[in-house]
Amino acid sequence: MLPDIDSLALFVRAAELRNLTRAAEASHITVPAASRRLTQLEHQFNATLFARHSRGLELTPAGEHLLRLARNVIADVQHMRAEMVNYAAGNFAVLRVHGNTSAMSQFLPGDVARFQGDHAGARIVLEECWSDEAARRVRAGEADVGVVVEGCDVSGLWVRPYRSDRLAAVTREADAPVGETVAFADLLDRDLVGLEGSSTLTRLITAQASAQSRPMALRVQVRSFEAVCRAVQAGLGVGILPLAAAGSFAHALQLKVLPLADDWAVRRMQLCTRAQPAAQTPLDTLLAHLEACAATPQERGG
Repeated sequence: MLPDIDSLALFVRAAELRNLTRAAEASHITVPAASRRLTQLEHQFNATLFARHSRGLELTPAGEHLLRLARNVIADVQHMRAEMVNYAAGNFAVLRVHGNTSAMSQFLPGDVARFQGDHAGARIVLEECWSDEAARRVRAGEADVGVVVEGCDVSGLWVRPYRSDRLAAVTREADAPVGETVAFADLLDRDLVGLEGSSTLTRLITAQASAQSRPMALRVQVRSFEAVCRAVQAGLGVGILPLAAAGSFAHALQLKVLPLADDWAVRRMQLCTRAQPAAQTPLDTLLAHLEACAATPQERGG
């Protein structure tokens, strides 16, 4: 038997208030009813969630873990309710766009905002994730559109071209190579700062180092472009990031950004959906808009 959302909400209130009576009052039920609900939760999860004493309620380790999970579930349900209100009112088509970190850091939010401004009848829910995860979510029906880097596994999906970006080296001013560009091979004698290993970018530069039969010293791995830049600023190595994204941090952190001269450093983005959308639907209109953004010379990324 699955726990009901009201019982989870009661559990969260009890955990936050550390008091069963106050939690029951906040939930508009009696104290005995609240106690039965919490006891039922413990039976369902086969775990003691609270230590009950004269001072009130204290979470057990199992309770602490459930509190984190329950908060996420309740937030998702609230989001679901808000989205369904849109449908019930007949005002919105909700489109879920999950974009890779590079696109989200450079051009995707602006492209989506322009579409949103021109299409009041559609609402875009935008989320960042790695390319492989975006493609997985589209396949699973968790996202309507994925924005991924070319080379990601998009088998079974309907794919359209989007923007492109160029990779660049990010260094401290004092450590910058001479010139307007730099070859990747010239960076392999240095310590490198990159994203975590599951990112498409890290897999790409690892493969390129291997193709050149050169070792690569990836000294620092982090989860965001800003963290890469701050590690570079601290003197931990040279970062490799999309040019436009690196440029947004360079001035504030006094960093030098040099485009990579290698042909493979220009990366193409793709739009993917589970199937080709029907003509004139909100999804079809959104994809056409994103393709048009990519085709506009003055807006082309990288």
